[in-house]
Amino acid sequence: MKLRVPAIPLIAIDPYFSVWAGKSLQTNTMHWSNKPNTTCVQVTIDGNTLHALGHKPEGLKAMPDMPVESIDMDAFSTIVTYKTDAIRLTLKFTSPLLVEDLYYASRPVSYCKCSYEGLDGKAHKVSVRFIMTEELVLAAKGEGRALANKVEIPEITAIKMGGGDQNILGRSGDDICIDWGYLYLAIKGEGEVGHIFFDGMYAISGEATLENEALFLFAFDDIYSIQYFKENLKAYWKKDGKTIEEAIIEAANDYDTLIEKCENFSNRVISEATAKGGEKYAELLTLAIRQVMAAHKLVVDKNGKNLYISKECWSDGCAATVDVTYPSAPMYLIYNTELLKGMLRPVMDYAYSAEWTPDYAPHDLGFYPLLNGQVYGVEYKPDGTVKIDHNMQMPVEECGNMIILFAAICDADNNTDFVAEHIDTLRTWCKYLIKYGLDPEHQLCTDDFAGHMAHNVNLSIKAIMGIAAYSRILSRLGINDEADDMMKTAREYAKSVVERAKNEDGSYRLAYDKPDSFSLKYNAVWDKIWKTSLFPEEFYKGEIERYKKETLPYGVPLDSREKYTKSDWLLWVATMAENSDDFNALVEPMWSAFNTMRTRVPMPDWYYCDTSDSCMFQNRTVQAGLFIRLMLD
Repeated sequence: MKLRVPAIPLIAIDPYFSVWAGKSLQTNTMHWSNKPNTTCVQVTIDGNTLHALGHKPEGLKAMPDMPVESIDMDAFSTIVTYKTDAIRLTLKFTSPLLVEDLYYASRPVSYCKCSYEGLDGKAHKVSVRFIMTEELVLAAKGEGRALANKVEIPEITAIKMGGGDQNILGRSGDDICIDWGYLYLAIKGEGEVGHIFFDGMYAISGEATLENEALFLFAFDDIYSIQYFKENLKAYWKKDGKTIEEAIIEAANDYDTLIEKCENFSNRVISEATAKGGEKYAELLTLAIRQVMAAHKLVVDKNGKNLYISKECWSDGCAATVDVTYPSAPMYLIYNTELLKGMLRPVMDYAYSAEWTPDYAPHDLGFYPLLNGQVYGVEYKPDGTVKIDHNMQMPVEECGNMIILFAAICDADNNTDFVAEHIDTLRTWCKYLIKYGLDPEHQLCTDDFAGHMAHNVNLSIKAIMGIAAYSRILSRLGINDEADDMMKTAREYAKSVVERAKNEDGSYRLAYDKPDSFSLKYNAVWDKIWKTSLFPEEFYKGEIERYKKETLPYGVPLDSREKYTKSDWLLWVATMAENSDDFNALVEPMWSAFNTMRTRVPMPDWYYCDTSDSCMFQNRTVQAGLFIRLMLD
């Protein structure tokens, strides 16, 4: 990979089990939230110990760093190569969260394969030691007490560590770390494990002598993963009664075959993305996959249905947020619609509850990992009643998002099994779009970073595509007369947008009442994907030309008010370009942003186009939206 990634994934399993390196491999490792998740790797060559990765305490400052020769990545692995005069050492970190396989998308086991080759023609004794501190099992170091003990697992050397106070699912919110469950550090075959103090912290360590190679495994058993309407749910991988010890044995034995599956998937993505968008586009997708998968948790509800819960990382910590699911959808529409269905099921369950009374779609299900009802713009009274602040809702936004996603699933699956049971609710939400979507009043949308705004043209386009999506659903269900009426309405509304929002230069306004303004009209991408031709070609040509004119060194701003953009939406509008030159003209500055970003955190989706500095929104699932180019024929 030529891209100098903003942060380097080492262990990426879920919103809690997360270890990244930032600016340098040989400084402190971190949780995606920037909080330290101190991990250290030391390498001993013929009795001489070198520092290879992570934190080096003051007492070990004299320990020399092992020279890093290269860092490379594919979709699931980070490969670090070190070189001394004596050996070349390779550490291959793999989190095999295969999107096409529900079990592997859930199993909380990550790997590091260590191997070396001699360079001087001499025999060498080489060992690798991992040290993992209490920060991986406590909310913060020193907050509580961590305890460890060795674990008896056949043909595995292992130790586990957890907090002494197991307050399971006792915390919720955004930038928090887990303080329940147990971290496992394991070695396939023989090794040495123990507990130590490391830089003032309790820690566990594992060391293996390399007979040219050794396999380390890192696992986390969170006991319960999600609270869903007051019921604690276990992760999908546990649904048949499997224990974490059994999962570790299985992971140790299936490493080679699983790595082959991961590499095949990664190569397929790279090949398809390169063919449709070029090498830099392929690198952006490669960087996104682990982050996207690891910002979700797959659980099973009491009825046996799969729930795939997103965390709205570094924005407010909400769970199952609809306007986060919407941009995240393309990767799952391509590779596994069951996971996308698992994102929508919680929203529908809540919409059917007595608590949710509006005639429009909800926004979220709670603060991760507690999904007990919407928290955004909702107040829960002591008497048990719920007060919904309608000024803080996103009615057109979320209704459009939900209907579009149901229609897209119908297309991907080529059947109506999933949508049929929800058609009455979708009809209600479509009526809302018809009533309020042509010229939305002063209401929130997902992009209101620069303030709320009435007459939002892109929000109108979302409503139009939602109405068209509902028409497509009805057609599949054989309700043709109503489908025709809905598509007629969508066409009339689209004609109105083109007539009322056009700028003199042929582009289209941010708001109907703001002449010469512009915004990224990313919602229109579905018109291209579905070939509904609601908007004329001159609409797309005018927009693309304006985007090219407005491009700053690191991308096109979200709209004419500020200099920041969103990577997901920028890729969506690039997908509307008619030729590869225009696509590349919009995407290459975004690649440059991640390549030069001074904010060394997991792939932010909100950043400044003039400096490439991150605004916030790191490690979010919306980077799955970058896959939308692959949905075009």
